[in-house]
Amino acid sequence: MSAAAAASIVHATTVDDAINDAVSPAANFISGIIFYSVKIGEPGTLAYVEIPLIVVWLIVAAAFFTVYLGFQNIRGFKHALDLVRGKYSDPNDAGEVSHFQALATAVSGTVGLGNIAGVAVAVSLGGPGATFWMILAGFLGMSTKMAECTLGVKYRKERPDGSVSGGPMYYLRDGLAEIGHRKLGKFLAVFFSICCIGGAIGGGNMFQANQATTQIVNVTGGADGVLGEWRFVIGIVFAIAVGAVIIGGIKSIARVTEKVVPLMAILYVIACLTVIFGNITAVPDAIGQIFVGAFNPEGIAGGVIGVLIQGFRRAAFSNEAGVGSASIAHSAVKTTEPATEGFVSLLEPFIDTIVICTMTSLAIVITGTWADPSIEAGVATTSAAFGTVAPWFPILLAVAVILFAFSTMISWSYYGMKATGYLFNDSARAELVFKIVFLVFTVIGASLSLGPVIDFSDSMIFAMSLANITGLYFLARVIKREITQYRAKVKSGEFAMVKH
Repeated sequence: MSAAAAASIVHATTVDDAINDAVSPAANFISGIIFYSVKIGEPGTLAYVEIPLIVVWLIVAAAFFTVYLGFQNIRGFKHALDLVRGKYSDPNDAGEVSHFQALATAVSGTVGLGNIAGVAVAVSLGGPGATFWMILAGFLGMSTKMAECTLGVKYRKERPDGSVSGGPMYYLRDGLAEIGHRKLGKFLAVFFSICCIGGAIGGGNMFQANQATTQIVNVTGGADGVLGEWRFVIGIVFAIAVGAVIIGGIKSIARVTEKVVPLMAILYVIACLTVIFGNITAVPDAIGQIFVGAFNPEGIAGGVIGVLIQGFRRAAFSNEAGVGSASIAHSAVKTTEPATEGFVSLLEPFIDTIVICTMTSLAIVITGTWADPSIEAGVATTSAAFGTVAPWFPILLAVAVILFAFSTMISWSYYGMKATGYLFNDSARAELVFKIVFLVFTVIGASLSLGPVIDFSDSMIFAMSLANITGLYFLARVIKREITQYRAKVKSGEFAMVKH
């Protein structure tokens, strides 16, 4: 290690420690509340299991809306594809982006490192059976997305210049006011917006920059490599790239995500399929492990409940169904029917969890890297699975991580900017200040490892779901009425396909 590298690491460690020491008490307190777990059984025994209440909160809502809305995640799937393909799109409708662009922007905000590292951790802790429960949770989450994105368009604000603002903060304020809960709605909207800003800067920005930078450093020789002591320079490059996109607002973000998201998804799925077909003889056994492990796991703490929680936790944390973030992106769509975007948003958990997370899981189950005690659970598990194809193959994983991180940052910058706009009455100056702060923290996130700060930010992201899902329950009848009326219009031909 060079003297400069050593000095840099010592300096970074010192700064890390100082900031971490300052924020740890408050961060740990808040994180402890949001991620509070009910503990069952004796610690250290196979009967012991921890059940995070925030996961229960998200999954119960997903199950409720799946049943309450009449399984639209199955019945509406084909219609969602038709909408994304533009068969019902009228370019003269109010809004700023197409159905496909809105979906791409929202998917880019959810598909991130969790799809790679988080899945590996879930399978390592819960065994292959966690994959089954993860897919089920992703299926249920499609309904929560539909509920929140339908409301996002219904209560959005359209301005004379054609720009729009929408999301949970607007339907919490205006929707709850309509049914006689004005004060509660205002409180939940402000609470949601504050949490959204904190989540955007931390989990949606700093964490992504930090992990992507780490991947770049690792594939270029590690801490002693050519970029080992230049993390802040990588951060500046990220900030410039992100800044170049977000300066143009949602239209610029959508133009980039509609190209980046399909590219990164196809690249990652092809890479996973290469791993799977490279170990094709192990496929039947892996599928057997997934089903047997889901209902009769061996050696997994908490038994079936333990493996179920691992799968549900990963799905809920990955697709963010119920958090409300995606509703902000979907609100910008060009449409006159709020329910159209509800149907389109069904596809988001399907892509994020049922396709991409499942691909990761299959790759590490088939290669058996999840059970190798010499490999640290996380990105290293997936990287080892990729390494079974060829020594250079993990480089593709690093490219995927960088693309996932970049796309997540630009989407969360929009979420944070819109939340700032809500709190400051759509002040252009306030939104500009947020963008600048966001980019500064991109560089800080790439340079430092602020664990407690990131934990605090993560807790703010999931705190958003407390306000959002409360509002969804209050407005459940409104959601169902919108979807029922819309389906009737489609059936009668009042809302028909558009000739292009």
